Amino acid sequence: MFILGTWVSYEVLENIAISMGIFILFMIFRKIFSRYVFKFLLWVVKKAPSDFFSQVMLAFEKPLQWVFLILGVSLSAEYLPYFNENNPLYLSLIRSSLIFLIGWGLVNLSSSSSIFFKNLNNKYSMEIDEILIPFLSKALKVIIVAICFSIIAQEFGYNISGFVAGLGIGGLAISLAAKDALGNLVGGVVIISERPFSIGDWIMTPSVEGTVEDISFRSTKVRTFAQALVTVPNSTLANENITNWSKMGKRQISFNLRVSYDTPRGKLEDVVKQLKYLVTQHEEIDPETIFTTFDKYSENGYEIFLYFFTKTTVWGEFLRIKEEINFEIMKILENEGVSIAVPARKLYAETRKEDQFRAGSVYENGE
Repeated sequence: MFILGTWVSYEVLENIAISMGIFILFMIFRKIFSRYVFKFLLWVVKKAPSDFFSQVMLAFEKPLQWVFLILGVSLSAEYLPYFNENNPLYLSLIRSSLIFLIGWGLVNLSSSSSIFFKNLNNKYSMEIDEILIPFLSKALKVIIVAICFSIIAQEFGYNISGFVAGLGIGGLAISLAAKDALGNLVGGVVIISERPFSIGDWIMTPSVEGTVEDISFRSTKVRTFAQALVTVPNSTLANENITNWSKMGKRQISFNLRVSYDTPRGKLEDVVKQLKYLVTQHEEIDPETIFTTFDKYSENGYEIFLYFFTKTTVWGEFLRIKEEINFEIMKILENEGVSIAVPARKLYAETRKEDQFRAGSVYENGE
């Protein structure tokens, strides 16, 4: 009996040693894979013309390292004494772990999906709006997490249909309590569907003016020209008038030039003709709509009306062109000897007859 017990003890110890050896061996494989094999495979896939495979490799880097741990546990469990590797709970845990790792990798891949969609826009000219890409990425994450959760729940014998029905009842209660949040979500959907602006556009609303930086399920972030970041709820933004200045095809310049009434008619005609020639011949002025006319007689002088558009919509370029036009106008006025009308008022004093008679009487009396 003692010999039999000793033999059994040796066999148990041998199986434990084999089980631990297998587990340690897989841990060594895990280190080798993360340091050498994965880097080599990543170097190979980066040679491909598309970045898709390299993004997949980077997304599944950490999950693949954990796969070695699960394989090590699964194989070492076969040699572990007094352990039933066919136990349903154990098998559910192993399968759930693999499902979790696959979901983890897919969630990581969905985080880089914005780069993927941008590449599609650049390479294949697909009309995926910049504002839609973050929503697609977040929607993919939610779908992946929901699918993984339902599969893992089924592995442990939970009834998903009852859970979904419970979510419907709970969703109704949450919707009543979170009316404003749902309003912001609906506002975000309206903004995406109508696409009044994109990320990077310069917009102006009654609430804010600036450049759109990001849009989420709840709000839109706008960077003002004072470099402040303003977060506007989507429900507010969707119900406001939105002016998208970035959609301008050209930029307007319009003003009245007032010259003095001392200007002769001939010089005024020459000034108007030279101004019209200046604007029409400028390379950066749009030739489609140009008006330079003697408009009206104002209180202090003749008014010349100028109305035209620059080809560029960039603010800095617009200011440069406007400055060039102003200097050329000054040169024309100086060459013609025409001066700008300065607001002035003349005061006429009326002397009453009683004052005139009194002044004459004082003078006659020698006072």
